[in-house]
Amino acid sequence: MRLLLVEDDNHVAAALSAILARHGFDVTHARSGEEALQALVPEADGFGVVLLDLGLPDQDGYEVCGKIRKRTGTPVIMVTARSDVRSRIHGLNLGADDYVVKPYDTGELLARIHAVSRRTVQEDAVAAGEAELRLGSVRIELPTRRVSVNGSVVQLTRKEFDLLALLAQRPGVVFRREQIISEVWRTSWEGTGRTLEVHVASLRAKLRRPALIETVRGVGYRLVEPAA
Repeated sequence: MRLLLVEDDNHVAAALSAILARHGFDVTHARSGEEALQALVPEADGFGVVLLDLGLPDQDGYEVCGKIRKRTGTPVIMVTARSDVRSRIHGLNLGADDYVVKPYDTGELLARIHAVSRRTVQEDAVAAGEAELRLGSVRIELPTRRVSVNGSVVQLTRKEFDLLALLAQRPGVVFRREQIISEVWRTSWEGTGRTLEVHVASLRAKLRRPALIETVRGVGYRLVEPAA
């Protein structure tokens, strides 16, 4: 996922960019509100999320958020030291999708990024009439969380469905193990790797399509679209 990080402190931006890169994000760093708006011109490649610090040198962060919302529907997460309820309400009213208060836990930030991204993908799918995903004989109904193979319903656990839906929304894209754990389990990678492997094995068995989810050695997993 491409992510636009709007942060005027180069040291903070470098540290956060390194963390995000380890979790599979392609980070573009903007140091001011104007740089951020220039990066979001309509003809540019789209970003999955904008991470917007409010303490910018050239413009008020709230003003930048309003301008971003006028030109794109990209999810915006505000990051600020302002923790009062009025500030949070103001940011949300301007079109921010979420609001994170400094100092924040990195795991929580990653979970919030994935949450707004997933919600946007699902909303776009519904708006485009794609509330269900089809992968050959496998049918995934997002609103009802129902999965069937050749018309027969397959009973999945909550995490199994979340994992399948995550991979199925971007077939062919490799999801890093850390990214999957952060989004599906809302926790860090440490100690959860075996759980992911077990859920992947269970999905392959229940769907009776072992080749549907491919292991990318040393990186993670991707969903392989069946041949037409």
